[in-house]
Amino acid sequence: MKIWLGIATVLGLLAQPATRSLNDINWMEFQELIPSKIETILIPVGTMEAHGVINNGADNTAPEAIVKEIAAPLNAVYAPVLPYGVTGALAPYAGSFSIKESHYRAFVTDVLEGWAGHGFKNLIIVNGHGGPQTAILESIATDVGSRLRVRVMVINWWALASDLTKEIFGEDGGHAGWNETAYVQAVNPKLVDARRYSKELATARPAANTWFAYPFPSSIILYQPNQGYVRFDRDKAEQYRKAVNQRMQTLIGETIGKWDKAKIFRD
Repeated sequence: MKIWLGIATVLGLLAQPATRSLNDINWMEFQELIPSKIETILIPVGTMEAHGVINNGADNTAPEAIVKEIAAPLNAVYAPVLPYGVTGALAPYAGSFSIKESHYRAFVTDVLEGWAGHGFKNLIIVNGHGGPQTAILESIATDVGSRLRVRVMVINWWALASDLTKEIFGEDGGHAGWNETAYVQAVNPKLVDARRYSKELATARPAANTWFAYPFPSSIILYQPNQGYVRFDRDKAEQYRKAVNQRMQTLIGETIGKWDKAKIFRD
């Protein structure tokens, strides 16, 4: 019995692709895998934007790290990150970057259409950036999914993990707050410059219809007053990273399972 289990394990390992990164496989490997063995592609998207004392590319760092970890359990592959997005009130900060909405919409649409054309049935966008970009991505997903009869999902990882933020840190988070900084810290501590941090760098998000400022006066935007200040706790950072990734994996897996059960776009 043990011998057969050993053989099954070896065969299972041999059946796994050498890499889940579409950036790292050649066209012959792609042809062998897609779509006969793999129907799901994870597409990380973000932008370049000021993030307190973490890297300007934090909105790329987080989704890229997520897809790398969850691709294999989902029998998926992941695309190269789309590093430029639609940045809003933080665009004037040094190193921040924004794409015109019309250009961004056209580009992301082309990307989704291109991967769908290669045979992927499940196109999962793992989004690392909020603001107007979330609504744009949802609009594109609806358009491409309905026209091409493919299943498209958009997940804003930090929003999906809002309850995990409160559970692990005991309070709400923020843009470049404790939660987002913790995720980046767990992925790569070198991207966190704790020496530059002070509470004065943060401003709470204004209540609705109270005030507005462009540019926003701080690149750390707390969701709630006096909550989300960064503590740089390594253990909690790693706990948060693992919980976020598991939450993402579970949601995607369950969604694909429900699509399959309903035979959505299976003709």
